Amino acid sequence: MTERKFLEALSGQTAFPPPIWMMRQAGRYLPEYRDIRKKAGSFLDLCYNPDFAVEVTLQPIRRFGFDAAILFSDILVVPHALGRDLRFEEGVGPLMTPLGKEDISALEITGVHERLAPVYETVRRLRRELPRETALIGFCGAPWTVATYMIAGRGTPDQAPARLFGHSSPEAFAHLLDRLAACSAEYLIRQIDAGADAVQIFDSWAGVLDEASFHAWCERPVAEIVRRVRERRPTVPIIGFPKGAGMLYAGYRQTTGVTALGLDWTLPLAEARRLQAEGPIQGNLDPMRLLAGGRALEEGVDAILATLGGGPLIFNLGHGVTPETPVEHVEAMVRRVREAVR
Repeated sequence: MTERKFLEALSGQTAFPPPIWMMRQAGRYLPEYRDIRKKAGSFLDLCYNPDFAVEVTLQPIRRFGFDAAILFSDILVVPHALGRDLRFEEGVGPLMTPLGKEDISALEITGVHERLAPVYETVRRLRRELPRETALIGFCGAPWTVATYMIAGRGTPDQAPARLFGHSSPEAFAHLLDRLAACSAEYLIRQIDAGADAVQIFDSWAGVLDEASFHAWCERPVAEIVRRVRERRPTVPIIGFPKGAGMLYAGYRQTTGVTALGLDWTLPLAEARRLQAEGPIQGNLDPMRLLAGGRALEEGVDAILATLGGGPLIFNLGHGVTPETPVEHVEAMVRRVREAVR
């Protein structure tokens, strides 16, 4: 194995214990994060201030020694850079002015990456400051998931506004997804050029789509992002995370071309093992097991390692760590993974 276990796993190699990191590992469950969040003012100020963003990205690495750090930012900085208003309200989440058909052609393509320059500066600083053995992950939101927030103006339980928009105005919706795919691909390429070792595409709302919509709105735009990134940075691993894809996970890697599959906690481990036979996987501990701790956590960790530890695996949660999670439970999880023996 080379110095970065995370990248070796993405190349298809097996290590036991596997490399480990957590989605949302820099966040509100950490007291040091909450301190920086107060100093930053707004959440967007935290994302766009490299001093703050670097610090909160490094915090979980210092505490837990994860094998990978992920850039601290948000999937909605892309529509914000495209000229859409955005704010984050405590207890509510992101809020935007809902996007209409007439607004799509007015998205401000020019100047996007100048507005995202602080993010690229954060990546550059992180690569200099991270331990050499720690990989750095860049990321973006998948076009479908980003579009759901743009159209509804906020998160909704089943993303009905975006689904209705897509079915009622298919040409306009396809145009929006194409614009987001092009912008997101360039965003990832610039993160790679700034120092990201791998990138992840988060499709947090893939699980609300029917089969035809999944192919058109989830897989097709992600395939376009992968194509554009590979055309210019062919060796960089790409992780796709279509949360809730269920049976549709099986064709997702082949259709999109992603290097590795991020799996949510609802996917049976037997199915995860079948997917692992085709390439690297990442996941998929239920975040509620981490929140509960104790026996629930231990059994969840052990089952994943027993079923998936013999192939290329990156140990992770099946979604982000929750703000209420005790730090001691994260310590226990990391210890359980790293002290495991076959």
